[in-house]
Amino acid sequence: MRAVTIDPDADGAPEALVPTTVPRPSPGEGEVLIEVVTAGVNRADVMQRHGVYPPPPGASELPGLEASGRIVALGPGLESASLGIGDEVCALLSGGGYAEFVAVPIGQVLPVPEGMSVSNAAALPEVGCTVWSNLVLEAGLREGETVLIHGGSSGIGTMAIQVAASLGAHVIVTAGSAEKLKACSELGAEVLINYREQNFAEAVLSATEGRGVDVILDVVGATYLESNVRVLAPDGRLVVIGLLGGRVGEVDLGALLAKRGSILATSLRSRSPEAKAKIVSEAKKHLWPSFNSDSPRPIRSIIQSRYPLEEALKAHREMEASTHIGKILLDV
Repeated sequence: MRAVTIDPDADGAPEALVPTTVPRPSPGEGEVLIEVVTAGVNRADVMQRHGVYPPPPGASELPGLEASGRIVALGPGLESASLGIGDEVCALLSGGGYAEFVAVPIGQVLPVPEGMSVSNAAALPEVGCTVWSNLVLEAGLREGETVLIHGGSSGIGTMAIQVAASLGAHVIVTAGSAEKLKACSELGAEVLINYREQNFAEAVLSATEGRGVDVILDVVGATYLESNVRVLAPDGRLVVIGLLGGRVGEVDLGALLAKRGSILATSLRSRSPEAKAKIVSEAKKHLWPSFNSDSPRPIRSIIQSRYPLEEALKAHREMEASTHIGKILLDV
């Protein structure tokens, strides 16, 4: 089958993504085989290309953490499964999305929402499950609370804004341009902070009259750690899901104790299939209905651009340039 591999001798450059031919996978016990229509591109794929985010043991070495397509085979143990051959689906993957076929545990497979194309559904699994698991299952974001979302114009950010707003939360975002902030506003963000021009901590405290925020969803990491703790409200929860600003930072534990604050650090890819299946089940139950075209409170998938599979390096260049708003996809 056609696929994109990572050349370990290319020193992490986009040119490390090499279109090639590899053996087609076979579905194992409890797995389905999906003929991929479209794969999602995520920051984690870029990190894997740089050699700092390897797949978990036993997972495909190919990049790609989400894909959509059609089921073409069922593995052993799925004779009475609710999904069958020919069904259009999307899936949360541990790897392998940059290919014509991918095998995935059935517990990580989701239906294509009603009214959405199978191709566009590739934009949903990774960001949908990441946002729901972190904002709701981990941080317990509730109606009336205030959430700060860093990187509001990213794939995760555009999803997080809509999910938080649908829960009745007040949304503050940071982004790096007026165009990106405008897009965040249109999705439901109420307070817009250009981190290139403003001190986000000062802006947050001003917007909240000094109280701070109940929840922070952070993709930056070390360089934002001190300021994030500063803007936590009493009993606030900081959820770190990315390290764009580095791995090692310092925190004033006294300030954290005084606020009864919590710092949570999570990663979706490294979780067990059972843990992923639980997250997928919760997202399917509570979030997926909002993607249907007839939903009373619809949540949109924001797609910036699409590339053919063989042009994955161009997609990665766009991702690293950070000019995109929403998701980048690869059409297989």
